[in-house]
Amino acid sequence: MRIVVLGAGVVGVACAWYLRQAGHEERVLERREGPGLETSFANGGQISADHAAPWAKPGVPLQALKWMTQEDAPLLFRLRADPAQWRWGLQFLRNCTAERYKENAARLQRLGRYSRAQLQALRNETGIQYDRAARGILVLYTEGRQFEPGMKTPDECVALEPAIATMRDRLTGGRMYPEDESGDAYKFTVELANLCEANGVGFDFGVSIERLLTENGKITAVKTPTGSIQADAFVLALGSYSPLLARPLGIDLPIYPLKGYSVTMPVKNPAAAWTVSLSDEAHKLVLSRLGDRLRIAGTAELNGYNTAINTVRCEAIVKRVMELFPDAGDPQKATFWAGLRPATPDNLPCVGRTKYPNLFLNTGHGTLGWTHACGSGRMLADLVSRRRPEIEL
Repeated sequence: MRIVVLGAGVVGVACAWYLRQAGHEERVLERREGPGLETSFANGGQISADHAAPWAKPGVPLQALKWMTQEDAPLLFRLRADPAQWRWGLQFLRNCTAERYKENAARLQRLGRYSRAQLQALRNETGIQYDRAARGILVLYTEGRQFEPGMKTPDECVALEPAIATMRDRLTGGRMYPEDESGDAYKFTVELANLCEANGVGFDFGVSIERLLTENGKITAVKTPTGSIQADAFVLALGSYSPLLARPLGIDLPIYPLKGYSVTMPVKNPAAAWTVSLSDEAHKLVLSRLGDRLRIAGTAELNGYNTAINTVRCEAIVKRVMELFPDAGDPQKATFWAGLRPATPDNLPCVGRTKYPNLFLNTGHGTLGWTHACGSGRMLADLVSRRRPEIEL
């Protein structure tokens, strides 16, 4: 079957890989000059299958209201005259109950563990390299958090990651997720795209997608500035931009852009820099070691399709990291980045069929696109190939 995949981020490229493994003929369209240059470019690096929790949970609405006047708040809701933002916000509130949080978290973990297994199998098969670290994820609790049963003590946390000795007095405790991993999503995307090309997948970069053309209840082609591209089936993997292409087709996707920030800096003192991937629960930051680089990412800002970098938020990330790890990295050489995560109100991605029999969705992964890319790609390849997926969302 001839299939066009729209989007060459980590989700789209992984999808193309699994479709090719299933025997299909793929062509990937991407408006940027190469793969992985938008949301996949500088994310936090964590593959957090076991440590995966929805943003929507009890207590978040009240906390978000308190944060609305803080420019460096972990979650910043900038109110706009945008009906899509308000609809998304109301749906988000409905998912902040204890019952829905528990249900959504279980579904996220199920997909995450499946996806992690697919990534491990792909890595074993291909030998793909992407600054992987398989030392788990250690979640750190500070700022007056009560110690709870099951937490690691501060001393146990330091034993797991000696670099956090500098913040020993701030620690309440931590939780270790030993099976989780980290790695550079951009490097992975580029290397997997190369493997796809070597296996016959075509990539067209610098191609803007104007709309999808329909006839007799099916998608017939993708309209671009230079002409139309026909195929037997189409996969929508455009992240935050997916709703803009789907809406004219009568498909209302519950996706809204959630801008996230990251800071990357070179390691200054290897002995003072972490090697276990960390999560700073109080400030909603993730910290990964990517070879000789440190990647710190986090915060969420609902501000439409605004991709401008707010330096106040990036500088707040640098300040927090320097407080906790004063000798780990070189802040004078830090680079700032912002990207739009395609967030859904329940944090679960949109993976599956649509009312058009030859249009498939693989989008809406929010902050977990890197974690879920291989799993959702494999699931979609099974659906397109008329096989029952090994798990269901």
